[in-house]
Amino acid sequence: EATQDCIDILLEEHAEEVGGIMHSFSGSPEIADIVTNKLNFYISLGGPVTFKNAKQPKEVAKHVSMERLLVETDAPYLSPHPYRGKRNEPARVTLVAEQIAELKGLSYEEVCEQTTKNAEKLFNLNS
Repeated sequence: EATQDCIDILLEEHAEEVGGIMHSFSGSPEIADIVTNKLNFYISLGGPVTFKNAKQPKEVAKHVSMERLLVETDAPYLSPHPYRGKRNEPARVTLVAEQIAELKGLSYEEVCEQTTKNAEKLFNLNS
C-alpha cells in the first residue's frame, strides 16, 4: 500500500514533469509500468536482481525497456550474488549489468552503453 501511496503523491505533485529514479526498485512489472510511463521515472536495479530466488526483480528487468533502466549497487548494502551477505562495493555493479544482459538476451556491453546513456540523460551529463 505504501508503494501506491507514494505513486499517488508523486502524480499529485506532477513529478512526471521533472522525472526521477525509483532507487533499488522492488515493485512489480505493473508498478514499473506506472513509474516509467506515467511518472517518467527510471527504474534502478541492484543486487537483488542477481539473487537466485528473487523472481520479481528478474521479471522487472525483463519487462522494462532498456531506455528506462539504470544499474546500481546500493553499496554498502545488497551485495549481488556471489557476495550476498557481505559488504557491497561499487565495483560490483558489473554483476548487476551482467545479470540484466543475461535476462534480456543482450550483451554486457549493450547494457552498459544504454544504462550509461540513461544516466547521462537523467543527470544532464555531457559525455
